[in-house]
Amino acid sequence: MRHLRTIMVKFVSTLALLYIVLGLAFGMSLTSVVLIAVTLNVVEYIIGDLIILPRTNNYIATLADFSISLIIIWSLVSGMTTVGNPIYITFIAATVIAMFEYLYHRYVARNTFPRRFRPRWLQGVQYQTETAEEIYPFTPQEENKDKENS
Repeated sequence: MRHLRTIMVKFVSTLALLYIVLGLAFGMSLTSVVLIAVTLNVVEYIIGDLIILPRTNNYIATLADFSISLIIIWSLVSGMTTVGNPIYITFIAATVIAMFEYLYHRYVARNTFPRRFRPRWLQGVQYQTETAEEIYPFTPQEENKDKENS
């Protein structure tokens, strides 16, 4: 149930962001944007959120999601539009998605993964020190006895 909720949050947000960038700014149809959003969500959730994020940190997972979205959006946009150079459109869309993914990874790590599978950067480091009553290796009385005997 947790995965379904996180997938829906990701899909709705990605669809809205892609529609703003690709639909409104560059004039792509809604069906094309939905197709790109569905493909992007399936691939990014499996690779970026379930495989890369638990094993690395948020920055590496965001960079991986940026490169995945750059490749997927470029391959789908270049076949759907007649724009001469779709890399400009793709770069803007992938950058917007990567900014969203940075915040989304924090949500996924806190709400989806069980505590034992949380990424290291979210678990926190617990330091523990050892303390003792002795400041010196010898007590002052033993030290004075050693001085007297010498």
